[in-house]
Amino acid sequence: MAELATPQFWLAIGAIVFVNILLSGDNAVVIALACHNLPPRSRRQGIFWGVLGAIVLRIVLTLFVMSLLVDPWLKLVGAALLLLIGVRLIADEASGPRQVKASNRLLAAVGTILVADIVMSLDNIMAVAAAAKGNVWLIVFGLAISIPIVVVGSQVIVPLLARFPLLVYAGGGMLGYIGGEMALDDPVIRPWIAAHAIGLVPIAPIVGFVAVVATGLYLVRQRQAAGGR
Repeated sequence: MAELATPQFWLAIGAIVFVNILLSGDNAVVIALACHNLPPRSRRQGIFWGVLGAIVLRIVLTLFVMSLLVDPWLKLVGAALLLLIGVRLIADEASGPRQVKASNRLLAAVGTILVADIVMSLDNIMAVAAAAKGNVWLIVFGLAISIPIVVVGSQVIVPLLARFPLLVYAGGGMLGYIGGEMALDDPVIRPWIAAHAIGLVPIAPIVGFVAVVATGLYLVRQRQAAGGR
């Protein structure tokens, strides 16, 4: 492959690695947030199935990546889902552990991981495809490099969440931040934003962060107030 000797090829690889460090790290946070309340054995199973699901989803979504790059409404729907997931994670954490069968909790954790990975992997794969400029080998490389990032990242973050519960609030807010960015990048509204409201671009992620944390805290207080009656 003569293109291996070109600087453009290696610049694209560098861009893909950088994108995956950022976006696959977000997937690792979701896996950690969803699994950290599980018992140790169930936690390992949740991480395993969540990571496996993330890998399979990325492979499947890669088959449609070129059409996803221009599909309207996709990022708006994804942004809404990320906001909802962030609120749910904060509310569930702060409400304390519940007496639920481990098997049900494991399935719920894996379900949360898969829903979040569907949304976040779309963003990841679209970013990788953009950096690869349609080069199949570069896209495959991007997927390959994202797998160890997700696996290692989720294993490292889980113990940190158990030791520092406030990180859950930061993680939920981060999903809101990403959702705010994603919403403004949807093809349906991107031209209008660029022409009339370019100032919203740096503000929307912050609004998403604050909205998720504030809503999550509100739901926690409502639940605690109801439990104290």
